[in-house]
Amino acid sequence: MTEDATPQWKTLDKDLNRLTRLEEATMYTARPLVGVGVSLVFVTLTVVAAAIFTGGEPQSLAVIVAAAFGAYMALNIGANDVANNMGPAVGAKALSLLGAIAIAAVCESAGALLAGGDVVSTISKGIIDPSALASTAVFVRAMMAALLAASVWVNVATWIGAPVSTTHSMVGGVMGAGIMAAGLATVNWPTMGAIAASWVISPLLGGVIAAAMLAFIKWRVIYVEDKIAAARVWVPVLIGVMSAAFAAYLAMKGLKKVISIDLGTALLIGLVAGVAMWLLSMPFIRRQSEGLENRNRSLKSLFRLPLVVSAALLSFAHGANDVANAVGPLAAIAYVQKSSAVAGQVAIPLWVMMIGALGISFGLVLFGPKLIGMVGSQITKLNPMRAYCVALSAAVTVIAASWLGLPVSSTHIAVGGVFGVGFFREWYMERRARRVEMERPVARRIPGQERARRKLVRRSHFMTIIAAWVITVPAAALLSAGCFLLLQAIGF
Repeated sequence: MTEDATPQWKTLDKDLNRLTRLEEATMYTARPLVGVGVSLVFVTLTVVAAAIFTGGEPQSLAVIVAAAFGAYMALNIGANDVANNMGPAVGAKALSLLGAIAIAAVCESAGALLAGGDVVSTISKGIIDPSALASTAVFVRAMMAALLAASVWVNVATWIGAPVSTTHSMVGGVMGAGIMAAGLATVNWPTMGAIAASWVISPLLGGVIAAAMLAFIKWRVIYVEDKIAAARVWVPVLIGVMSAAFAAYLAMKGLKKVISIDLGTALLIGLVAGVAMWLLSMPFIRRQSEGLENRNRSLKSLFRLPLVVSAALLSFAHGANDVANAVGPLAAIAYVQKSSAVAGQVAIPLWVMMIGALGISFGLVLFGPKLIGMVGSQITKLNPMRAYCVALSAAVTVIAASWLGLPVSSTHIAVGGVFGVGFFREWYMERRARRVEMERPVARRIPGQERARRKLVRRSHFMTIIAAWVITVPAAALLSAGCFLLLQAIGF
């Protein structure tokens, strides 16, 4: 009986294994739907909250619908924009993906709630003239169209794996809706020209500064005889520079709600913070470097903690600044419905700010890993030193651009920094390879075609991202124009 039963048990085990594999495959294919489901629940709860805070009156319907659009935009900002801050740290293995998501969620929310501007320009960056939209109905329709169009575009960009500027998406949305509402004359074309110039300026500045930082580290730390002694001298200096940049950045950009600080005061705060952190980090780096071998791998461990701190600070500043992209138009619509007047600037209520903060965090947790992985590891290979250069470049570039009065995108700066590091490494390795090749016999030299194939930056990602950057404003503008006409057709 036992012999007869054995084949039956084997057959049963095979069937159970098939069912297990089927269950695993079903769970794998259904995993993306979990994020969509949670997002729908969040948007629904946002609608309920908006109905409660507006009293559920008939004229508040526009605010309720705009709240749903604002929640959708916040989710997309979390899914796309936050990757620029955390991607390099994850790609350098200074942080796990889960750790990066946890830190970013906390810091983004804290930045939005603690330091998010309580007054925001409702006509994003002065793109259109508010007086051209004197009718409150037209103004509400334009803001809703801009918000929805920007959300859809950022969603599409996330889906194709392209980190784009949410600020530029909102600019395009406002421009498209403004043109449909009041014609081409309502657009502030000089401002649009400055924003178009920033498409080139932002990534170039970020890339050049990141490449220069990496070149400095190679020159003064990596390619010296005693790497550990050099690191004890220069790593505290780099930490001081990072602290100065972030202190000035946060003072000028991230603390608008607490106190208004001009550029000179912000730079002074940065200088004091930089000197203080330089002095404090010297004994810390000395202790951390004790017993380390004189090799590049040892140097990486000295950059891990500063890199994690810089990523957290970038997330805080991003939450403080970019939450307005999600909730600025919503706050404007709420103000218009309450006062029956169009204003250039309005205060953001706490419940509106909560929608932005929570939406960014949910979007990051549910959909952020895709872009974090792409920015961190798929463009070029990063280690803690290269990723540190990218983070430092982001803060320094924003300060420099603010001093020059240039409108720049934090997304373009961060991704430009990644490209800058990658292309610098390509140039440096090619230069070394040529020197080595000249010393080899002709028969042993690597063909030029093979050397050209060994690129350290993936050109497919490079072209996809550049194309997405170029078409962001026109794409968002066209989508917004269509949304405006649709809302007009349904009598909203």
